[in-house]
Amino acid sequence: MKYLIVFIFSFQFGFSQSPYPQDYFRNPLDITLILSGSFAELRSNHFHSGLDIKTQQRTGLNVYTVAEGYVSRIKVSHYGYGKALYITHPNGYVSVYAHLSKYSPKIEAYIKNCQYDKESYEVEVFPTPDELPVTADEIVAFSGNSGSSGGPHLHFEIRDNEERPINPMLFGIDIKDTKRPFLLGVYAYPKDRNSHINDIKTRTELRLIPHKNGDYSTEPVEALGAIGFGIVSYDQQDLANNKNGLSNIQAFYNGNKSFEMDFKRFSFDESKHINRYIDFEIFKEKKSRVQKLFVQPGNTLSMLKDVDANGYIKVEDSTSTVYKVRLRDFSGNESWLSIPIKGKPAKEILEAPELKPIDYIYADQVTELEKENVTVNFPKNTFYEDFYIDFNVRNDTLKLHKDIIPLQKYYTINYDITNYSDDDKSKLFIASLYGYYQKPSYISTKRIGNKLSARTKSLGTFALTSDTVSPTITPVNFQDGKWLSKLNHLKVKIDDDLSGISNYRATINGQWILMEYDYKKDTLTYDFDDAVISDTENNLKIIVTDNVGNSTTFEATFFRK
Repeated sequence: MKYLIVFIFSFQFGFSQSPYPQDYFRNPLDITLILSGSFAELRSNHFHSGLDIKTQQRTGLNVYTVAEGYVSRIKVSHYGYGKALYITHPNGYVSVYAHLSKYSPKIEAYIKNCQYDKESYEVEVFPTPDELPVTADEIVAFSGNSGSSGGPHLHFEIRDNEERPINPMLFGIDIKDTKRPFLLGVYAYPKDRNSHINDIKTRTELRLIPHKNGDYSTEPVEALGAIGFGIVSYDQQDLANNKNGLSNIQAFYNGNKSFEMDFKRFSFDESKHINRYIDFEIFKEKKSRVQKLFVQPGNTLSMLKDVDANGYIKVEDSTSTVYKVRLRDFSGNESWLSIPIKGKPAKEILEAPELKPIDYIYADQVTELEKENVTVNFPKNTFYEDFYIDFNVRNDTLKLHKDIIPLQKYYTINYDITNYSDDDKSKLFIASLYGYYQKPSYISTKRIGNKLSARTKSLGTFALTSDTVSPTITPVNFQDGKWLSKLNHLKVKIDDDLSGISNYRATINGQWILMEYDYKKDTLTYDFDDAVISDTENNLKIIVTDNVGNSTTFEATFFRK
């Protein structure tokens, strides 16, 4: 109740002054803050929800609570945020710290007790306000590289009381930045067949001209009708070479604002619409993210502001106009793009008829596709718009278009495996095929009788795949029958070359032990400080199972005083 009363007062008082309190939160680290990732920058299938703070290429730095409060959530997972900590503050905001190596002693003891109680490394708990209170400037954790982190760093967030992430820099956290945003590419998009850019009626890249003052332009273009534009851009701070995201993008046509994207706050539910905001086809084929400065159906991002005519401009015949874009970072540095446009009808060009697949998707309807032993079920509004889909099945391989269409929902692939033997059925799974050599990648597959089912959110090529090889388990820092009194950790390497590791269980003398799984290094590690064992002679047993049920058992004896 104490936190609720203080929050209501703080919110009412603070709102009249500033939407975000200043000088309330301290830095989460006691080093100069240098970013490898900025707030809301473009990531695969989502906007980045915080700041990625560099930790000098090492782990173990002190992580401080940014203000007093209480630990309201602890989540430990193999992937994603890895070891994460959530602290609720009296003003109603929640700070988040992720990819940690370990927690402070009192929090570490709390979460290990939960892990041993549940006999699971992966846990998620929600302590009450009285269980783990923290003071300002208290060390609550140590930086790391856990989960899906690509290198040592601290992922730091601030969320509001509706769990919406907000740019932490809005609260006074300062990052040195005197560089203007950079522009790498410009694209033009005729809205329909009645529009054109330089006699082209489909998306076209424009030639970008950088200027000495840091601004950009394109060569004059000829156009007519409704036109949209897209840009490829990034920002850099002073102390790092990382290509980070912008803070704000605005577009103007003849001096009037037609579009704005303001990267201050968003909700996790809407983050998936990033694939509608960017040009998804270019991203999948060229790994370049084009931000579309126009709004298509289904793009409901709350970061969009002041969008006129969905961001499209209308170019009239015999006119000379200018389309401008302002790119701005959080520190106020800005760059401008100018596109001179002359209104002119397109030359008459004979176009060859487009060959299209037979199957058609109506986005607002449920669709079922079936051929041979495969059925595909698309729920209503899986896609943003109607389109012709390339659907074919041959020898248990499903071709489902190219992965260039953005989806906003999962759909289901079903295989009938009646014709397989009972032994073979137990080893089958559904895989997506990727890369030049079409390597199989496991998709979470369920079996009910003679049907295999998997849900996915990407189109592409899929196949029924068999995994008959069990995982491997190899000791890293010990040998069977040896004394291990001087070791602090027990470490083994586990691997599976096809369907992947599903679960593992380790015991010493029949008692469950906590082993931390690092999937990036394929290792399981036990910390002797857990003090689970007290015997001199100890029997270690580890069972590792892959995603189709193949399992391997490793046993060893060691001695310890």
